[in-house]
Amino acid sequence: MRKYQKKQLDLLKSYVDREQEQTDLKISRQGKLRLQKWYVPLSDKEKKKITRELVQTVLARKPKMCSFLEWRDLKIVYKRYASLYFCCAIEDQDNELITLEIIHRYVELLDKYFGSVCELDIIFNFEKAYFILDEFLLGGEVQETSKKNVLKAIEQADLLQEAQVMIYDDILEDTYMETYESYCE
Repeated sequence: MRKYQKKQLDLLKSYVDREQEQTDLKISRQGKLRLQKWYVPLSDKEKKKITRELVQTVLARKPKMCSFLEWRDLKIVYKRYASLYFCCAIEDQDNELITLEIIHRYVELLDKYFGSVCELDIIFNFEKAYFILDEFLLGGEVQETSKKNVLKAIEQADLLQEAQVMIYDDILEDTYMETYESYCE
């Protein structure tokens, strides 16, 4: 591991116990919500209102502007990767730079899993994107800082899912064959 990466990991580990997100949004450049994760209880109406306001605010900002902004009683931290904006709402006392690092780590995890992730990967495999997020963050707090460990857990879950599909297919095939044989008699 390079020295810089080790320092980043150590810094991230030192802050993860104190850092908690309120919400996590993935927005396309066109303003379409691709993923959303809420870590505070809100009504659907309030979530839609907040989402609409945040999308308008973030998309209206110029590319050279700071990736942090104060909004209501929260701080919004966002970063654009290709055609997606990754946005997090954090409390006032939380560290914006650590939040940027959390966003970057999530993008790195998506890249490793999908191989250079793009918006279409998230659209057509949203359940995997959510699963990766859940392996990395739980309740708005970082649970695992190691990319290797997160990806290993995801790989194990994929293998388990594959095994379940194979078992289900075998059951369906057996049922089909029994039905077919009884029909032919």
